[in-house]
Amino acid sequence: MPTIATNELKHEIWQLLREYQSTQSPDIRNQLVQLNFGLVRKEAHYWMNQCQESYEDLLQVGCLGLIRAIERFEISKGHAFSSFAIPYIRGEIQHYLRDKGVTVRIPRRWLAIQQQAIGVSRSLREQYNRQPSDAELAAALGVSVEEWQQIRLAWINRAPLSLDVPIDDDDGAACLGELVPDHRYRSFQLAQEDRIRLQQALLQLENRTREVVEFVFLHDLTQKQVAERLGISVVTVSRQVKKGLGLLKQLMGGYE
Repeated sequence: MPTIATNELKHEIWQLLREYQSTQSPDIRNQLVQLNFGLVRKEAHYWMNQCQESYEDLLQVGCLGLIRAIERFEISKGHAFSSFAIPYIRGEIQHYLRDKGVTVRIPRRWLAIQQQAIGVSRSLREQYNRQPSDAELAAALGVSVEEWQQIRLAWINRAPLSLDVPIDDDDGAACLGELVPDHRYRSFQLAQEDRIRLQQALLQLENRTREVVEFVFLHDLTQKQVAERLGISVVTVSRQVKKGLGLLKQLMGGYE
């Protein structure tokens, strides 16, 4: 159970976040970095074991991610700051490693679980006649919900997203890149901030919709291939993609 000290720390962080949103004070931002530095240490320690980069370098890069999270956090949405900040910290480190051409190792166990999840997800869909939740998938795979979401995020980050894959739409062609406000980044690799925003938005989609979107944009499968893999019709895939793009646009605050 949370201790009194932990609750007091969370309250202090929350108050500082509220104050920072009003003032944008560098001093308050620095206080928030110090109070949340443990999040950076945890991520830096993890990635140090996955590559040859120094712990100090990873700490510095992770702090950049923490600062981005502080600047983009919205109290009104009611999210826990730590849950919001970790993808920014992790994403900044991963982006740094990719830019340096560092090969990041995804644990074999995670790779095996990701592959196993495809079949498990299909079985649960048939059993429940609906898309299973993350909690149901995690339970069937024998992992925690948190670890399952980390596995999915690691899998998303291991390859660049294809932003220019066209989607047939009655209203005209649509592609994932159109959700990114800054068109300088309309390439095969998202700018890091937009990539993190996309990762967070993907995790908020229903599992079926998210799965279809990931297969099309992350794995570059055709709609026919996705339909065959998931045992659904091409029409259903097309509808899920259209639905997913619409929801992602709302979640990411994209422009029409």
